[in-house]
Amino acid sequence: MPPTLDRLRADIADVLGEDPADIPLDENLLDHGLDSVRIMTLLERWRQQHGVQADFADLAEDPVLTAWAPLLGAV
Repeated sequence: MPPTLDRLRADIADVLGEDPADIPLDENLLDHGLDSVRIMTLLERWRQQHGVQADFADLAEDPVLTAWAPLLGAV
């Protein structure tokens, strides 16, 4: 089952130790503490839980949640 935008946001907040409400939808997540290791951690989680097909380069190219949503099949 594809992830929801809220699920993606909650997972990002989890790896950053933040509240999901503090994770912006349309800002560069690197500016909020996300790094390449955490992106890989998230990507592996989403592959296992949701079967996403995106790869690291797809996410690293534009680390903004609203840009990731279509790549990850978020509904």
